[in-house]
Amino acid sequence: MNKIHKILIANRGEIALRILRACKELGIKTVAVYSTVDKDLKHVRLADEAVCIGAPASKNSYLNIPALISAAEVTHADAIHPGYGFLSENANFAQRVEESGFVFIGPRAENIRTMGDKVVAIKVMKKSGVPCVPGSDGALSNNDQTNITLANKIGFPIIIKAGGGGGGRGMRVVEKQADLLDAIELTKTEAKSFFGNAQVYMEKFLTTPRHIEVQILADEHNRTLHLGERDCSMQRRHQKMVEEAPAPGITPKLRNKIGRVCAQACKAINYRGVGTFEFLFEDGKFYFIEMNTRIQVEHPVTEMVTGIDIVREQILISDGQDLSFTQDEVGIKGHAIECRINAEDPDNFMPSPGKITQYHAAGGLGVRVDSHIYNGYTVPAHYDSMIGKIITFANTRIGAIIKMQNALDEMVIDGIKTNIPLQRKIMNDKIFQTGGVNIHYLEKMLN
Repeated sequence: MNKIHKILIANRGEIALRILRACKELGIKTVAVYSTVDKDLKHVRLADEAVCIGAPASKNSYLNIPALISAAEVTHADAIHPGYGFLSENANFAQRVEESGFVFIGPRAENIRTMGDKVVAIKVMKKSGVPCVPGSDGALSNNDQTNITLANKIGFPIIIKAGGGGGGRGMRVVEKQADLLDAIELTKTEAKSFFGNAQVYMEKFLTTPRHIEVQILADEHNRTLHLGERDCSMQRRHQKMVEEAPAPGITPKLRNKIGRVCAQACKAINYRGVGTFEFLFEDGKFYFIEMNTRIQVEHPVTEMVTGIDIVREQILISDGQDLSFTQDEVGIKGHAIECRINAEDPDNFMPSPGKITQYHAAGGLGVRVDSHIYNGYTVPAHYDSMIGKIITFANTRIGAIIKMQNALDEMVIDGIKTNIPLQRKIMNDKIFQTGGVNIHYLEKMLN
């Protein structure tokens, strides 16, 4: 390593443990930060040092920038890894980290800022040759007639989206002109409330698209490459439930074409680190929707089919090292599926925090479990309900599904409710098994 010898992990749960493991393999010391309710997290116990940064509420701990910077200072850390969620796509945090003399393990602040504003991001991507959904090409004006004319030009149905949106919030589908103006005003109000930015934009609403995303890596010297695509179409209320790689029906030719476009776009904006281009895919065409400037929850499926440790590469890139392989050396082999395991009621999706009285992880050849839970661990009520991920790998897609069916049957988490019964239902669904379902399929399946 050049400049990174100790990393502060500014996150919790399974991703914090995942980062810690990568650090250990690289010989890097680790600092865990934790809220008062998280003192018994597995990565806190395994880290070289641990610092309590505040009360359970995220704003008092994992979103507390001064506390995180102070923890890095007192432990003499060299770098801060934000994981995903929390401050991972906060440009101000990235900037503060760098200004305080630490390495931010992620993109430059200006990259995060650009790609975090959906309106600006779409403009930049269009300029870079990335295919985008037909839309307003910028924020909507306050002129009602202009907006009505634009919507009719694009063609109903259309969708109104918040410029600073994400996580399934700040978007509204409009089926007919009569509902347009009210939808714009409601979305503006919601956008201002959730994201502090009232700007909204308009796009064509694709009726039966799939959600396909492309994983990219870019080093400090503007060398970029892609690691293929993932299918994340099994969603409920815009939240992903199941992810897989490669995406069913995407040919190697199409994969390389869209992948190289994404890599070239990263060069154009001088991007650094890992990132994911998210697309809607319909009738053989890709339409850019956003870029995530961080490690993704679903990164393991790409690791399984490429054999590349993405978190390790992310750290090495931030250490100033060149990518150690070329695009031609990246291969896609076999098939991987990931099921998110949430502490929630599988019928009504209400969170189910509490103490885990018995835990047995699934295992066997081609089965990977990324989770921070253990016997006796208490799932707190203060954070996201995801408590782990099961990833299976096989030579074929149906082989990966069978392994997942077995893994879900083998997994034991007692004391709380989980969505394992729902994931079993998905894996046993005949239409899912054929591959290539659209983003609306799971909602219809559950009704």
